[in-house]
Amino acid sequence: MKKIHLLVAFLICSNYLGYTQQLESYDYSKSNREMIQYGVQAILTCNGLFTSNRTLEQIYDQELKYLKQPIGTAQGGDYMIDWDRKTVTIGSTEDTPVMRAVFREGIGSIILAPDQSFDIIDDLPIQSLPALTGDPTAIPWPEGDFVKKQKLPKYINADLLTGASKWSFERESPEQVTLSLIVVHKGQIIHERYADGIDLYTKTRTWSTAKSIAATLIGMLVDQGKMELDAPLGIEWLPKEATSENDPRANITLRNLLNMSSGLYTVDSRGMEYATGSGLSYWAGASSVNGARNRGLIRQPGTYWDYENYDTILAVLAMKNALGDDKTYIEFPRKALFDKIGMRNTFVSTDRFGDFIFSSQAYTNARDLARFGLLYEQNGLWNGERLLTQKWIDFVRTPAPSTAERGNFYGGQWWLVPDDRNDVPKDAYTTAGNRGQYVIVVPSHDLVIVRRGLDYGKQGFNEWDLTREILKAFPIDYKTAND
Repeated sequence: MKKIHLLVAFLICSNYLGYTQQLESYDYSKSNREMIQYGVQAILTCNGLFTSNRTLEQIYDQELKYLKQPIGTAQGGDYMIDWDRKTVTIGSTEDTPVMRAVFREGIGSIILAPDQSFDIIDDLPIQSLPALTGDPTAIPWPEGDFVKKQKLPKYINADLLTGASKWSFERESPEQVTLSLIVVHKGQIIHERYADGIDLYTKTRTWSTAKSIAATLIGMLVDQGKMELDAPLGIEWLPKEATSENDPRANITLRNLLNMSSGLYTVDSRGMEYATGSGLSYWAGASSVNGARNRGLIRQPGTYWDYENYDTILAVLAMKNALGDDKTYIEFPRKALFDKIGMRNTFVSTDRFGDFIFSSQAYTNARDLARFGLLYEQNGLWNGERLLTQKWIDFVRTPAPSTAERGNFYGGQWWLVPDDRNDVPKDAYTTAGNRGQYVIVVPSHDLVIVRRGLDYGKQGFNEWDLTREILKAFPIDYKTAND
């Protein structure tokens, strides 16, 4: 028996040593990481200045806290800003490629490829739809921004609501930076607060909250019969020579993509988030669509949940194909959704090829996100017009089958209350974006909560904890009290 134990130990040790000998100690992606870090700074600075209308001091103090080593300071450094052309250039040395970003009307900042100059500005995408008519300050909420002061319903505890607001803003961690908080109850804003230097018109990046907006637009097309949840996507996969009727990726459906269960290799994880994958399109000028299509199938579609930006980008590519032409595509978010519900301050960025980077790069303010959440809280109805069917809303709130063993925490590009949380209503669901971007819908309490942040470092702000704190202001028997 002792000999058998020694043999097993030897085999295990030999196997372990074999693998450790193959561990890579050199960072082969170092040059990519450095280039992408320059690109991150270019985009965040360009959008911070020309989209959010913030100062360089504000950008370095908050926007660039996200970076470990930003180039320069607010007083100057190895970067250039062209205020007339609305461009930002980061870097100038030969060690790392110079990265350039340019602001485009209706779209926001676009990152160029390292070998491109600003000579190509006029060839970049632009969205030129005229702004909505009317003065939003004179139009009543929610279509506009005129909010009539009203007393809180008697059943809401004002002190506890204020306490929840303080809980959100006065954090124990300096890495949790709340910019804005809005609470909407029965369609009306009952609490609204902004950090210093932020107001109701400040637009900041939604990060992955954009995914839920993308799913909304896709849902509209599904409702119209122009897309199908369980039909083939009709995408031409890369590399082209591998594309055939026998390509197993042809079995991936829209449902699989929206459930983050495509089965495709996830290039944005495993420590490669800022070295390859969607990072190259977000921050370095690569095609978002080509990167999304050029992944192999490693699992049966629908069987395993794995969060991936490229899955959303593939779903949006299918949306583009369903719309049929570039003009219809570039105007679709405005015409189908934003203009319908008064989201005057929202736009979605594209890559330099004109494809929406709808997995992350939308810019908006807190009130527009409150309008967006209100559309869901009202079950897809807006002023009597049905923009989304109840069937679609039920889909985004239904746990992806691939999450069943891990807590049923994700639906269709929306996050759900996980099974192990019993301190918030199970019918709640939320968007979630990096740096703390949340639109939380709680149907059982006729409630929408919007929290915008510029968290950095370990972050850690929890949306369900916020929901719990705000619900303390509501009676336990809310439905009875409300009747």
